[in-house]
Amino acid sequence: MITTAGTAAPARPRSGLAELARAAAAPVVAAVILVALLAAWVVSGGGGTVSRLRIQVTQATVPMVAYTTSAAAGKNASVYITIRNLSRVPDVLVSASSPAAARVVITRAVTAHPAVAAGGLVIPAGGSLSLSPFSADLVLIRPHALMSGQSVLLRLRFRDAGEVSVAASITPPGTP
Repeated sequence: MITTAGTAAPARPRSGLAELARAAAAPVVAAVILVALLAAWVVSGGGGTVSRLRIQVTQATVPMVAYTTSAAAGKNASVYITIRNLSRVPDVLVSASSPAAARVVITRAVTAHPAVAAGGLVIPAGGSLSLSPFSADLVLIRPHALMSGQSVLLRLRFRDAGEVSVAASITPPGTP
């Protein structure tokens, strides 16, 4: 038998299972590290909190009181919204505020001189409350220039549900 220097012994064939384990090791380690980092983020509060929706606000509008900002200057503007209580207990709209007005007043009913709803407005359990031209409403006192097509940020404070922010669209005079 003749042997030459430099010939190597034949390589052993690798098993398919060992190669599969070697190929899968890096992605599995990366996935474990990623899950651990995400779990740490959630535990530290980075993921936020999950809370059940208790109040739903729809149809939030602010009709302009005049067609021009100069004609509307100094006039208060009403806000019309529908508030739906999704919980099993009544809640109370305690107060409201907006950066678009000096202050926001909750009124009880439409009269010549609207009465401020001192204790707030009750939203029945599983029911709704519509603030409209024919019932109680919110009044923006000394609002900034309101332009049709824009929106006004409203912060509604409820006794149980806490603060709910709503963007109310500004509509031309005479439209809901």
